[in-house]
Amino acid sequence: MYSNKEIDAVVELEDGRWGAFEIKLGANQMDGAATSLLDLKTSFEEDEKGRTPAILGIIRGLSNTAYRRDDGVFVIPPTALRA
Repeated sequence: MYSNKEIDAVVELEDGRWGAFEIKLGANQMDGAATSLLDLKTSFEEDEKGRTPAILGIIRGLSNTAYRRDDGVFVIPPTALRA
């Protein structure tokens, strides 16, 4: 939990930047997940000590296309993930 907000996955880079991700299966869950991520980012911006996430993303099953939404949240299919 970050600022009383749930995140399904967090990825931290060696330089300290980090990304927050929600994992969803259906297309009808995209708007809610994006709103949750944007609210999380806002809560970190309002906290002087909080480092905001460098990336916000929704890992979406049943999709083959990666894209950036108009609100800046990335939608990423599992097939695009690599170690």
